[in-house]
Amino acid sequence: MPSKETVQRQRAFGGALGVLVLAFGLTYHFFPQLFHVSPEEVANPSAPGVGRVKPVVPARASLAAAPEQDEVNAGPPLTLAPTAVIASRLVRKPVPLPEQTSADSPEVKALVQRADKAFQAGRIAGDKNSAAALYQEALKLKPDSRDAGQGLDQVRTHLIAQVTQDIAVGDSGSAGTLLDYLKALPNTANDVAPLEASMKTLLQVRPMLAQAAAMLQQGKADKPTGNNALEVYRQVQNLDPQNAVAAQGILQVQRVVLDHALAAVAQNDFAGAEQSMAEATPIQPDSPQLHDVRSQIDNIRQQRAANVLAQARSALDAGNVDLAKQLAGQAQSISPQLAGLDEFAERITNARLYASFKPGQVFTDRYVDMGGQSPTMVVVPTGKFMMGAPDDEPGRADSQAPQHEVVIEKGFAIAQTDITVGEFREFVRASGYKPESVTQGGASVYDERTGVMRDVSNATWADDYAGHAAADNLPVVNISWNDARAYVQWLSQRTGKQFRLPSESEFEYALRAGSITRYWWGGGAPKSRVENLTGSLDRSPSGRRWSHAFEGYGDGHWGPAPAMSYAPNAFGLYDMDGNVSEWTSDCWHDNYMRAPVDGSAWINPGCSIRVVRGGSWGSSPEQANSAYRQGADVSVRSGRVGFRVVREL
Repeated sequence: MPSKETVQRQRAFGGALGVLVLAFGLTYHFFPQLFHVSPEEVANPSAPGVGRVKPVVPARASLAAAPEQDEVNAGPPLTLAPTAVIASRLVRKPVPLPEQTSADSPEVKALVQRADKAFQAGRIAGDKNSAAALYQEALKLKPDSRDAGQGLDQVRTHLIAQVTQDIAVGDSGSAGTLLDYLKALPNTANDVAPLEASMKTLLQVRPMLAQAAAMLQQGKADKPTGNNALEVYRQVQNLDPQNAVAAQGILQVQRVVLDHALAAVAQNDFAGAEQSMAEATPIQPDSPQLHDVRSQIDNIRQQRAANVLAQARSALDAGNVDLAKQLAGQAQSISPQLAGLDEFAERITNARLYASFKPGQVFTDRYVDMGGQSPTMVVVPTGKFMMGAPDDEPGRADSQAPQHEVVIEKGFAIAQTDITVGEFREFVRASGYKPESVTQGGASVYDERTGVMRDVSNATWADDYAGHAAADNLPVVNISWNDARAYVQWLSQRTGKQFRLPSESEFEYALRAGSITRYWWGGGAPKSRVENLTGSLDRSPSGRRWSHAFEGYGDGHWGPAPAMSYAPNAFGLYDMDGNVSEWTSDCWHDNYMRAPVDGSAWINPGCSIRVVRGGSWGSSPEQANSAYRQGADVSVRSGRVGFRVVREL
């Protein structure tokens, strides 16, 4: 029988390399509970037996049951748990016990009690005072003693469990000693055979484990191919699938690769981190450490991307769109799924195209030097459209040709409605400006008696289409082009923003609002009240009818209606093709040959005829066509013509 010192020496040298790798793995922070055994579970170091952990307590009423549940739930592989836990989970058929014919003698009982105490103290086998020797001595005196038989079977179970554990951790010295003790017990042949086979495998894989451990120390965790620790550990697992050292070694290899990922993240090399994570994942796809590092990298990635995106927002708020776009690209490269990227990309687009407004946004500008605000404006989206009428459109005038594509690359805002009498009155009162209907006298207004427009010398901008005092919510008429220009210049001064009249192409683009039909609502007479147009159902105050009008249509007004009385078009704009026609910036040209294609106004210095666009309350269906245009002298003042404004973004 080897001495205690011999057993310790066998453990120290025989299993050193395997235990070294295991110890390294056990310190890993994902398994803090490995071999977490309370002090009282450690075997008495002065005992002559070889048991190292608290043994399974014999399952007899005289002894308390082992508190195994908490240990079982501790988390490590069962082969790395305390021996008592392993023993309790072993699946083996107990040795049949003979039927006890008489009670144990006092001498037998004393031996069994001594054996129980030795078992509890961890003196399992190895000398005459061990549990194995005392139970066997009791059985010699009384072969049918149930307590002694059960106790000896517990010894067998414990030795099997401890040998199994030693083999799992690569301690061949201790496993061999304990296996000898097991062989010395009766009825153990069936238990010894598989353990001896496992011992044979252990002796085969121990050099491989030592080789893998050396490779780890040399930095050959998973590379180069054909000469790395991971491949050797895989070979060990092929030979011994339950080998705990190989399992821990594979986790350590994965840890090395994961450390590469974390090091890359520390250098802001997220692409390198992803590459390392891709290499680490197949090593042990479900390992807690893999998920932990993935979570760490994701958190770092999200935080850094969020910080860069915050810098991008600051740059955009400061007006530096280019820097904001660059920083947003960096944030996206760090974390493509970062929340807020899509919203910020839209902000950049809006900043570039719409001065940080959004298409369709409705807003006003407050005056900077007095109380009040601009007309309500609507942001028009960028885009392109075919300006003019197609060749095959019935009634197409030469002035509407050739049809050509216009691209609106820069967003602009246009007034939601025509400028109203109230808005123009505010301008006249605040600026002291005298409109031409006052300085030059009169305007062209509707005569109910004759049914035609006629010049009236005392009609002014403050009157309606028929020369009567106008309500503030009506579109202002009897306005010359010069009056309209004076208004936008005043509005620019009051707000500090750039207001102007729309270009002809901007007006048609806003009028069409994405439509390609003859009118923005469709190809013929409206089916609902969309604009203040000439309808066959309309009647003047004296009962007059239109001689040429939209068949079956009536809007309830003869003359201009209050602003926003009808439906808006797709851009949210009211009265674009009805109510009153409107002045634009462009000089009149007989056709579109050489016309601008970028949405800008076509202006010749000193021109005196400007373009009027959009239908009015008195326009025929041909004149309400989206492509219809006409020229008018800048001094013209009519009860059918008003204007609206554009604000540059």
